Amino acid sequence: MATFLSDAVFYLGWGFMLAGTAFFVTAALGLLRFPDLYSRLHAITKTDTLGLGLLALGLALLDPSWRTCLILLLVWLLVMASGSVNCQLLARFNLAQDEAGSDVPNKDLTEGDNSDVS
Repeated sequence: MATFLSDAVFYLGWGFMLAGTAFFVTAALGLLRFPDLYSRLHAITKTDTLGLGLLALGLALLDPSWRTCLILLLVWLLVMASGSVNCQLLARFNLAQDEAGSDVPNKDLTEGDNSDVS
């Protein structure tokens, strides 16, 4: 019975880590594929938070010491807090630039005619 339980925890831990990695991959794809800043920020913040949470849970299952679990929880909470604050700051700055009619172009310079770029 103990062998079955330890095997189940092992495979469950790896399953959580693979699911977290899949969320990080979808975040990278969203960053590359979405057209504007707000969509990209949404893709990154949502999937990074869940992806890191799943990775931390998987690692906590694979290393059952309380110290490791506490460190992983603190890292996850710190990343959640800093990610949401950074997302808010970037979105508000971009919104203020759009409302002020800034001279900074809000388009990707790799697309279209770049004859005016020196």
